[in-house]
Amino acid sequence: MAGSPVSTHSPGDGDGKGPETNDEQKAQMEQAYQQMRRKMRMTKLNDDVGHKFMVLSGKGGVGKSTVATGLALSLARMGQKVGLLDIDITGPNLPKMLGIEGTQLHVEEGQIHPAIGPHGVKVISMAFLIEDPDKPVIWRGPIKLGAIQQFIGDVAWGDLDYLIIDFPPGTSDEPLTVTQSLPTMDGVVIVTTPQEVALLDSRKSINFAKTINLPVLGVVENMRGYTLQGSATNPDGSAITNATIEIGGPSGQKIEAKTDSDGNWNVMLDLFKRGGGESAAEEMDVPFLGSLPFDPGIVRGGDDGVHRIVAEPDGPTAEAFQSIVTRLIENLESPDEDGVTII
Repeated sequence: MAGSPVSTHSPGDGDGKGPETNDEQKAQMEQAYQQMRRKMRMTKLNDDVGHKFMVLSGKGGVGKSTVATGLALSLARMGQKVGLLDIDITGPNLPKMLGIEGTQLHVEEGQIHPAIGPHGVKVISMAFLIEDPDKPVIWRGPIKLGAIQQFIGDVAWGDLDYLIIDFPPGTSDEPLTVTQSLPTMDGVVIVTTPQEVALLDSRKSINFAKTINLPVLGVVENMRGYTLQGSATNPDGSAITNATIEIGGPSGQKIEAKTDSDGNWNVMLDLFKRGGGESAAEEMDVPFLGSLPFDPGIVRGGDDGVHRIVAEPDGPTAEAFQSIVTRLIENLESPDEDGVTII
């Protein structure tokens, strides 16, 4: 209305409504608005993603991130639309393992667009936001959890068949935050190695999932054994096909292997133990998804940014991942009837 009054109050007039206060109110309103939009996006993400599951381990060094990337790549090779979310704030390494380190994320209309990895896997990680990879991220809990909520709610994931979330080792605030933000989570995949120490910690992860009433989709036993491979030939150079041959193993151990139609063979040599992950799964009454070999190529691939599945898509490691993914899909299609409850 013309001639409407204009406040003549100035800072210090005693009404407490100076410019600084107005700026604070605007900042609070903007923050509340952003939080509301984030919650709406989280709700939409729940609807847009077919399946969502976490990859957890009770301790570090068991190859959890390698398994998470392997599951993502195996699903993507099957023609599925896959997203991979790296929740490890202080030690993110998925981009390096996938060869997309240094990618500049695109931001449009307030949403972050994921980087695109091999086989079209969409990837979000703190590693994309760190200017100096050698500088540690030292954040207290609330800041860290706020960043996780942004990774979920402020990312333009689009329609996905699967969203795989890779966590730092242990059972702390991060999985609780994600479960509260995505209440339709399908469950968790537990990664362990055959050693008893790792199995003890994997049992804690299983009990953690049961405590919050989140289904355990299965246990993956990593680094079970080392795959020996070669070819068998006769003295005249012809291939020894479809036969059982004997190979000299460590300490004079004799190992039997079968050759294929081309004379090629491969056999797994147990380095640590075998069956520990399967025994732990049976003991805790959860599914066992399968074992992965101890493959030095995975180590080289992680450093070079070429995952073993990409470098050798028909090799033993890729086959092992494919078998695990097949069982995982079966478990996802037969979900637990109970919902997710945070205790």
